[in-house]
Amino acid sequence: MEAIAWDAMKKYGFRPQFSNTVMREVGNMEEGDQKWPRHSTKDLRALLWSSIDNFDSMDLDQLEYCEKETNGEIHVQVAIADVDSRVPKNSRTDRHAALNGASIYLDVATFPMLPLKLSAGITSLLPGKDCLAMVVDYWVLPDGNIRYGTVGRALVENKAKLVYEQVGAWLEGNVPEPDNVSIIPGLADQIRLQNEAAVRLRQKRTGQGSLDLETIEAQAVYEKGEVRDLLLVEKNAARSLIEEFMVAANRTMMAFLSAAGVPRIERIVRVPKHWDGIVLVAAALGEDLPDQPDVKALARFLDRQREKDPERFPDLSLTVVKLMGPGEYAMLLPNSTPIGHFALAVMDYTHGTAPNRRYADLVIQRLIKSVIDRQEVPYTPRELEEICQWLTDQEKQSKKAERFMRKAAAAVLLRNRIGEVFPALVTGASMKGTYVRLLAPPAEGRVIEKERGLRVGQKVRVKLLGTDPYKGYIDFAFIGNA
Repeated sequence: MEAIAWDAMKKYGFRPQFSNTVMREVGNMEEGDQKWPRHSTKDLRALLWSSIDNFDSMDLDQLEYCEKETNGEIHVQVAIADVDSRVPKNSRTDRHAALNGASIYLDVATFPMLPLKLSAGITSLLPGKDCLAMVVDYWVLPDGNIRYGTVGRALVENKAKLVYEQVGAWLEGNVPEPDNVSIIPGLADQIRLQNEAAVRLRQKRTGQGSLDLETIEAQAVYEKGEVRDLLLVEKNAARSLIEEFMVAANRTMMAFLSAAGVPRIERIVRVPKHWDGIVLVAAALGEDLPDQPDVKALARFLDRQREKDPERFPDLSLTVVKLMGPGEYAMLLPNSTPIGHFALAVMDYTHGTAPNRRYADLVIQRLIKSVIDRQEVPYTPRELEEICQWLTDQEKQSKKAERFMRKAAAAVLLRNRIGEVFPALVTGASMKGTYVRLLAPPAEGRVIEKERGLRVGQKVRVKLLGTDPYKGYIDFAFIGNA
């Protein structure tokens, strides 16, 4: 699988390893040896900062802290790793990061955008050390509206590295308070307050028509290098908390750059070109959508379908995502009208909260610093346009690589189960072929025998005919209805 992952990186146009010049450049760096403007850097180490991420994540980009004020508003602060202080524009490390565009996650192997000495060490907001950060602050009003604050330099310290699954299960009332929360005085109340702020933000965006989509993301589980299972990555209260905080932080950064009158990168999802296709999908399910794109109507339709048929909802979500079109990066000039993010139901959005993992976020950080330091903007509009196009293309390629690796992992998992019969859902039926997703494990493949007449959404039984991990193929024969 590791060999397949390396081949996939090359196949889809990425550089899987760092050059010797990059490693030498980073090898000369040490913790705490960089210069930073002390006069403009706040000391916020005393605040009860914490992070929530995957259990094995070491490349921590964000910390969160908030306080409730007497008028009911919640003051939120999000600390973002100061990566630019170690990765200057046009350095060897910067050029490698720009080429790949982001960290690429291919299940069995992760190909970080920056060498691990940086992203999982020096520039990571790990506990137990003083960290340079850019702190974004905003206020969440009782009705869920946001009052934007500002962005500035700060020195911070992560008090607790928390995990999505543990915190999510606790917030949802399914398990007791996690040990790493209970041992730190005040942290439980802090996380509850963060969750209160996130719920307000979520409810506001939902009212504006934010789409709550739920596509299937099967993650391979490895044991001693072998694929043992495929598990679904499920949403929970902790993931929702971080999502809401980051959306609001990104919007605050856009407002900051807009007020400064500098060109910037916006993250967009365009108004769907294929809205008529979404209307037809809804009609097939007995629902009517307006003739013109209406995000609130689409959100209500999706909510009803999730409640009515949760088993098929991920496949409906995927269909809607494909008809809406992918996310993109676009250059936005000062005083220009933004394109907006249709799925999030917001007009002012960027990617600036994960500079260890995404190159667009590093560019945004440099733009913000130029405003704070009253220096010349480090990118021309033409440069930003070229960066946006390149990163959009690289993101498309990374998604292809990720899909291929999920198929390869599923093919490896099932290679010794040839001839077995599985319950499945038909997820695609067209001239290009007929495809199914097994209910367990959630692997996808093509029906190559007796597929005629199958329709999307139909529950079936299929027999596994063969797999090819190197091509990501899984082939089935239709046996009968489930």
